[in-house]
Amino acid sequence: MRPDLAAVTTLAARSPRPVVLIDGRSGSGKTELATALAPVIGAQLVRLDDVYPGWDGLEAASEAVVRDILGRHRWQRWDWAAMAPAEWNELDRAAPVIIEGCGALSRTSMALATLAIWVELDAATRKTRALARDGDAYAPHWDRWAAQEASFIAREHPADLADLILQG
Repeated sequence: MRPDLAAVTTLAARSPRPVVLIDGRSGSGKTELATALAPVIGAQLVRLDDVYPGWDGLEAASEAVVRDILGRHRWQRWDWAAMAPAEWNELDRAAPVIIEGCGALSRTSMALATLAIWVELDAATRKTRALARDGDAYAPHWDRWAAQEASFIAREHPADLADLILQG
């Protein structure tokens, strides 16, 4: 087990039903961390990439974290091919949950979480990783998305809210 994963697992175990928020900018390594952690703590995993309502949807997804995912224990998938809302997905209220994506960690969501993690990585490496992962589908939207991230970060200061800051 990676050293950072062991530390996260220990911190998440503070609660019988951990609610873990993993935030960071695009390409920082949030998804990799969440994918590794979910089976270790037996968590349901909600990826905000499946929730963002389009390329201008960071704020809407951040609001959905509190209102829908943590409040109503459900989330609505965004169909990227149709560019439209899709089905609702129910969460088991008794099972641990991990929510990962930029916008997951806000002042409001932090109050409902067991553990909050910020994943940090330099801008050049993040961009290289994100574009290698998503290629031409993401490239034309990089600056647009980065501006939303910057706005969210300036308002919410998620790294300052985090219990743990990890390098991506």
